[in-house]
Amino acid sequence: MPDIQKLIDNNARWADEKLRQDPEFFNKLSTEQKPQYLWIGCSDSRVPANQITGLLPGEIFVHRNIANLVMQTDTNCQSVLQYAIEELQVKHIIVCGHYGCGGVAKAMSNSQAQIPNEKDPDMMDTWVEQITEINAQNTPSLAHLSKEERFSRLCELNALEQAKNVIKSEAFQRAIDKGQSIQVHSWVYDLKTGKINVLDRYH
Repeated sequence: MPDIQKLIDNNARWADEKLRQDPEFFNKLSTEQKPQYLWIGCSDSRVPANQITGLLPGEIFVHRNIANLVMQTDTNCQSVLQYAIEELQVKHIIVCGHYGCGGVAKAMSNSQAQIPNEKDPDMMDTWVEQITEINAQNTPSLAHLSKEERFSRLCELNALEQAKNVIKSEAFQRAIDKGQSIQVHSWVYDLKTGKINVLDRYH
């Protein structure tokens, strides 16, 4: 069984090191946050927003869920969007998927099933339904690709679609109507190289 005490010990060392580098680090961090970025990413443990972007605590506001989905019915995600846009006044919203995403793989598996599951759909089936639809909508452009290529391309298509969902959100539309300066970015992170693949930018 993993030792939970390891996390506490790591935290103590990390905090001590931060104080050694800057005695006022936590005092400054505790007073307020002024991030310029909102990161909407996958919950995958291999895709930590701060580390792969080289940003410190307080510099990026983060929301994560399975397969980096932005759904109008998800009050959690929509609340994060509203707070980041209206209260924090972020300048950039980044939707970052990643190659090899388990949520996308689940959607592909559901799409390729020859017969429906006899059991009721589980929570993951319901959660990735939007990606299953994206897969179906793009069947003609995906058909000629190998299975691995289709998988990677669907990770990209999902990130692109979720960025568009950010733009459709009420909070974002209100910001645009007010003339607020804000951009939406669609990225995919490559686990094999550690590099970000920039897909598109909006507004």
